[in-house]
Amino acid sequence: MKRATDPTLVPRARQLAKGLLRTPMRERWQHTQGVAKRAVELAGTVPAADRPVLVAAAWLHDIGYSPAIRRTGFHPLDGALHLRRKRWDPRVVALVAHHSGARFVPVERGFADLMAEFAFEESVLTDALTYADQTVGPGGRRMTVEYRIAEAIARHGPDSPNARARVDRVPYLLAVAERVESRLTRK
Repeated sequence: MKRATDPTLVPRARQLAKGLLRTPMRERWQHTQGVAKRAVELAGTVPAADRPVLVAAAWLHDIGYSPAIRRTGFHPLDGALHLRRKRWDPRVVALVAHHSGARFVPVERGFADLMAEFAFEESVLTDALTYADQTVGPGGRRMTVEYRIAEAIARHGPDSPNARARVDRVPYLLAVAERVESRLTRK
């Protein structure tokens, strides 16, 4: 099991993400690299012991898009199920499952019971991971949270499960952004 205290946690996470995303999903790999870089920049907003967990989860957050591990078609869940099968640290697994307000989408997709198998953590760590993901768009481009929300709805479509979940998810994402930006100004 890859524990949060394992000094190889981040390099192994990067290697796994690279292996699953780089060739079949170049733009997703670029996004993942940008999110991991952003997580490193945000690491000062989380306790020192959580910094490797943040960066590892940033590398792993979108592996569920990989055709090699796709099971349900809901990437946060597919990534978490794969990591759990591979015996990764349960906290990292849960962060992948619930990144960026993913908990608001499963009801729309019929995966609420499966998602409930992964503990949801509300903390400065989950805020930092969500903010990192929501400030990096496709291809690794930096953007505001508001722009990223609009971009994702346009990309997935106005009738997609992501769009239907926006009533709950968008206020959550904006509140996360406000909390992280406040922490950054106090740093």
